[in-house]
Amino acid sequence: MGASAKPSTLGELKRSGYRPRSVKDEMRANLIRKLEAGETLFPGIVGYEDSVIPQLVNAILARHNFILLGLRGQAKSRILRQLVDLLDEAIPILAGSEVNDDPFRPISKYGRVKIEERGDEAPIDWVPRENRYVEKLATPDVTIADILGDVDPIKAARGGHLLSDELTIHYGLLPRANRGIFAINELPDLAGKIQVGLFNIMQEGDVQIKGYPVRLPLDVCLVFTANPEDYTARGKIITPLKDRIGAEIATHYPATIEYGIAITRQESWTERAARPVCIPPFVREVVERIAFEARQDPRVDKRSGVSQRVPITTLEIALSNAERRAVVCGERAVVPRLSDLYAALPAITGKLELEYEGELQGKDVVARDLISRACGATFDEYFDESAMEPVVTHFDNGGALQVSDTASADACLQGFQEVPGLLALVRASDLADESQPGVLVAAAELVLEGLVAKRRISRSEGGSYARAKRERPKGPPYGPYGKPPHGGPGGSGSGDLFT
Repeated sequence: MGASAKPSTLGELKRSGYRPRSVKDEMRANLIRKLEAGETLFPGIVGYEDSVIPQLVNAILARHNFILLGLRGQAKSRILRQLVDLLDEAIPILAGSEVNDDPFRPISKYGRVKIEERGDEAPIDWVPRENRYVEKLATPDVTIADILGDVDPIKAARGGHLLSDELTIHYGLLPRANRGIFAINELPDLAGKIQVGLFNIMQEGDVQIKGYPVRLPLDVCLVFTANPEDYTARGKIITPLKDRIGAEIATHYPATIEYGIAITRQESWTERAARPVCIPPFVREVVERIAFEARQDPRVDKRSGVSQRVPITTLEIALSNAERRAVVCGERAVVPRLSDLYAALPAITGKLELEYEGELQGKDVVARDLISRACGATFDEYFDESAMEPVVTHFDNGGALQVSDTASADACLQGFQEVPGLLALVRASDLADESQPGVLVAAAELVLEGLVAKRRISRSEGGSYARAKRERPKGPPYGPYGKPPHGGPGGSGSGDLFT
């Protein structure tokens, strides 16, 4: 039905055959239609196909209010905002209604008066689906009036009403979300008395506005998000409210590197207009492994989590560093290397919350260790360490190599030729060929960084590679807590890294 053909009065709406339905029935019906048509339910949500999305579908089919429990950067808000796609394209309301009054069953005094005065001539407005989603970030300063409503003396004065008149109500966000979706992010951050104020709408389906002997039977789907640490009896959630939420759905970080790469590829800004961009697959893999390593590192606070924004912003800054190099060196293509990841340290350190030991070592040290370990894990995917002896022997015999993140690909390749077997190993791996000098350099750096991670050679902060210390401590290959001794690869860069 075109916009011009939509009924504009209550009488026309009746004659059109329109039948109202609750918002949860509406979402349920549209969800079933999408399932039958094989449509993608939540576009852009990657890695939840076998976990979160089936639980969401079940909650919606059951007409439940629900909460998404998860750490930061797990697409909780994006999922909630996509629920709008399960609503009808538009619904009719009484024109001028603040609470989206159903023309057949108005809940506000304004709506009832309008029907009494105008009857079938009461004007109708159509509300598009995007205007039926109301979201509120829970903060300690949110009041009952913000959520439910309160008396409005100015409205009373302008309309000549008594303060006790229902027409003087200033409706809060929840009544204004009537016949739609009301979302609260970080639910436990709401003050306790606000949580109590949600009880009626959760169980009885209505709210009572402060100071008024009226009940508003709202039709609304309530959805929430929260951090699992807060959503417990020991946290800041009130147990009776927790009990009234129909479904508790746990979100999670990508379960595999492949899922993480797909999310980062989708969300990161990598199109640079001036020059073509080529991001080697193994560079993407290293970037993603940084987040995976951080989520397992005991120095990183697990309660805070490691957001998916870490690999996204890391890739963007590493790519920008490569773009800067391409501009300065006059290279045609922008190709990020492993050394560019160290230029992206601000994208990592700003997103890590550290435990006590991590704070003692410092964010830069922890971040450099994470990069090194990610390089080591990716190195194992493509190379055999036993084939690296010619490279290791070169450094053990006193050889050294300086690799600058501002050096052109041709200059780097000239330096790599001085390391016996390095470029031959890269060419044999099929990671790059002579037609891609930038990728060839990146692959050679993967070999060097992988050997650093395994403590076969060492690296300074300035990008100088040399032999490792002869006395290797006992323990796991990457050092206790994932941190190599004496600062190790990507560590302090002090002179005791070399012998």
